[in-house]
Amino acid sequence: MTYKLNRRTVLRTGTAALAAPLIAGRARAQGTPLRFTQFYAPGGEVPAQVAWFENLVASWNATHEQQVLLEYVPAGDYMGGRLTTLFATGEGPDIFLLSPGDFLRYLNGGALADISQFVPDIVKADFSEGVLASRMVGDRIYGIPMEVEPMAMYYSVRAFEDAGLNESDLPSTWDDMLSLGERLTTDDRYGLLFDTNPGFYQNFTWYPWFWQAGGAFQNADGGSAFGSPAAEAALGLWQNAVALGAAPRQILGGGGWDIVPNLGSGFAAMQNCGVWGIAALQDAMPDEPFGVFPMPTPEGGAATSVGGGWAFCANARGGNPEAAAEFCAWALASEDPASSARMVDWCTVAKTNIPPRASALEAGAEALQSGQMATFTNEILPTVRAEPRMPPEVYSAISDAIQAAMLGGTAPAEAAATASDRIDAFLATYDGAPIL
Repeated sequence: MTYKLNRRTVLRTGTAALAAPLIAGRARAQGTPLRFTQFYAPGGEVPAQVAWFENLVASWNATHEQQVLLEYVPAGDYMGGRLTTLFATGEGPDIFLLSPGDFLRYLNGGALADISQFVPDIVKADFSEGVLASRMVGDRIYGIPMEVEPMAMYYSVRAFEDAGLNESDLPSTWDDMLSLGERLTTDDRYGLLFDTNPGFYQNFTWYPWFWQAGGAFQNADGGSAFGSPAAEAALGLWQNAVALGAAPRQILGGGGWDIVPNLGSGFAAMQNCGVWGIAALQDAMPDEPFGVFPMPTPEGGAATSVGGGWAFCANARGGNPEAAAEFCAWALASEDPASSARMVDWCTVAKTNIPPRASALEAGAEALQSGQMATFTNEILPTVRAEPRMPPEVYSAISDAIQAAMLGGTAPAEAAATASDRIDAFLATYDGAPIL
C-alpha cells in the first residue's frame, strides 16, 4: 500500500549527510572504470555467485566503451554501514546494491540516478508491481530489483525426530509455535530463533508478524499508526519467545540471515529466515535434512510474509551517472532475452530466490517448483508484501522498540507507544519521498 505524505520542512539526519560529499564524484574522469560495490565478488564465499557477477561485468565490458570494475566489501561490513560511510566521505561507488529498507536515505539525499529512460515500458510491466514500486517515485525508477526474498520458517528434521515430532506437528499459530519452541529447547539447543541484532534486517524480519496482527505504519492522515494492538502483539511475540527461554538473546554467525551456524549447526531447531537459506544449507550441509513452512499467524490473523531483495542502483553524482544507470537496466531490465535469462540464473543457480520479472519466473519454473523452493513459490509467495521503505528516523524508532521489548524487558505496549511518538514527531516535518 502506498502512503502519500503532505508534510513540510527539510530532511534531517541520515540524508543531509549524504548529499554534499557526493559532488566530489563528478571530478572523476569519464574514462575511469565505474566502481560496482557489492558483497558478492570477486572475494565472495560462494563460487556460483562470484561467477555470476564476474560474467555480468565481463559481458558489459566486452561491448561497451565505459568499463565497470567490481569492488568487493564483505556482507557484514556492507550491511553494517560501510556503504553509508563511503557516500558520506565522498567515495560513493558508481553502482551499488540497495535494499528497500534503506532506499529513502539515498533517494532523499540525492544519491540515486533516474534509470527510467533505459527501461522500456514492456519490461517495466514484466516486473512485479509491488517490488518495482518500492524503487520508484511517481513514474521514475531509481533501482532495478535483482530478486525477491520471502521470509519463512525453517526446521531441523533431526531436531524434530529427536523430540518425537514430524511434519504433522508443524505449528500454524503463534501460540503453537511458542509451545513447540519450548518443547524443542534442550540444554544444547534453542527451539526457536529470531534475529536479535538491531538493524535493517531485524526490522525486515519483524514486519510480517506486525502485518499478520493487522498492523500499519501510518494512518490516513499520514501520521503514525504504530502505537497499536498489532505492534504490541508482534513485539510481545518476540519478547515471549526469549522470556520463555525458547529463543536465544544472542545468535551465532553473521546474524539472523546466517542460517548455517544457527539452524544448520544444531544451535536452533526452528529459525525465521529467507529463501536464500535453502541454497546456504544445501551447499554447506548437503546431508543434513531440513524443512520449510509458512510463518504461523495469530488467531484470526492473515498469512503474510515479506519479500525483500537487493536492487542495482546508480550514483547520481558519480563519474558517469548515465552509463551507470544504463548498466543497471542493461543487466536486469532489458528487452534482450539475455537480461531475463541472467535473472533466472541468479535466482535458481547462483542463489535460491524468486525472480521479480514474470518472464524469468516462467522460465525458471522447473527449479522454482523443485524441493523446498516449491513451498516458497506455491505457499509463501502469494502472501508476500513488498519490504517497506522508510526514512532512517522511522526505521530507528521501530528498531529501538523491537530491542526494548525483545531484550530489554520493556512492556510491548510501552515500546510501541514510545516508537509511535517518535515517528509522529519526525513525520510532522518530513518532506521527502513517500513512505511505502
